[in-house]
Amino acid sequence: MPYSRTALYRGPSGDGTVAPMPLAPALPRTVTPSPAPGLALSLGVAAAAMLLAPLLPGISPLILAIAVGVVLANLAPLPAPLAPGLAISSKKLLRAGIVLLGLQVALGDLLSLGAGMLAVVVAVVAVGILGTLALGRLLGVGRRLTLLIACGFSICGAAAVAAAAGVTDPRDEHEEDTVTAVALVVLCGTAMIAAVPALATLLGLGERTAGLWAGASIHEVAQVVAAGGALGGTALTLAVIVKLARVLLLAPVMAVLSVQQRREGTAEGRRPPLVPLFVLGFLAMVVVRSVLPLPAGLLEVGSLLQTLLLAAAMFALGTGVRLRRLLEVGLRPFALAAASTLLVAGIALGGVLLVT
Repeated sequence: MPYSRTALYRGPSGDGTVAPMPLAPALPRTVTPSPAPGLALSLGVAAAAMLLAPLLPGISPLILAIAVGVVLANLAPLPAPLAPGLAISSKKLLRAGIVLLGLQVALGDLLSLGAGMLAVVVAVVAVGILGTLALGRLLGVGRRLTLLIACGFSICGAAAVAAAAGVTDPRDEHEEDTVTAVALVVLCGTAMIAAVPALATLLGLGERTAGLWAGASIHEVAQVVAAGGALGGTALTLAVIVKLARVLLLAPVMAVLSVQQRREGTAEGRRPPLVPLFVLGFLAMVVVRSVLPLPAGLLEVGSLLQTLLLAAAMFALGTGVRLRRLLEVGLRPFALAAASTLLVAGIALGGVLLVT
């Protein structure tokens, strides 16, 4: 017997009459907002930033994208439907971009620097981070902002800031710290583009030595390329290789931060992963690049995709920033950024002169 949407039952008197059973009121359906609008906006801005960045020497698409995000968010409130996609961009696209960043690092190129220069790179990152943390305490800068500045200035600029923020603040409760650290990377790193070639000439450094120093001291990869290009072809090649050696140290530093976060989370009843999956993915891409003969075209596509994803993530992070709060940080973070820049540059110069 076929059933209809209206249930039937016989009357209580047993007279055989059939009456409709009233249906329960329908529950309201919960509509999950689509992430498509926010993702489309993030990726669109990232693509535009990639097209415009080559016209602005020393400014990477990542920096340009986060600047656009900050400006848009402070001109007018962004529509609510963008929020789900922006959240995915700031987290998942960021981690995917960091994984692909590993394709830029070939262990054979790094080993060609020699044990002495590799030791200098480790010293720059380790002493740069620890020294910046000490300077932050001395200047009274907040612990988390100090850590982000330390990672960004010692490792690889905005990508390291965002990676450290993702490990130490998975709920994005302190986005202002992240953007403040990125803004300081832009200011100090841009100043280094002109300062390193000028100081190299003043100090009488040869092209090779100057290139090694640029790669070991300047914050962003794009900024290293700009300064290395001003120093000469040989200097540019060496500067990029040294910079990528610093990028490789992103993985162990994030692993250490994750272990620390795990200890703190255990005390609070939370258990973050021992090593974030994106760090393992980054290392896997380094291994793939180092052991497989990947076509140049594939590497180029990987590099473009990595930049697109990271720039989209930076745009999304920028939309969470309010300039009024950013201006309230005071002068201490700027003093810390300047001191950290001098610390990293000094360690790099001393190490380079020692091994060359």
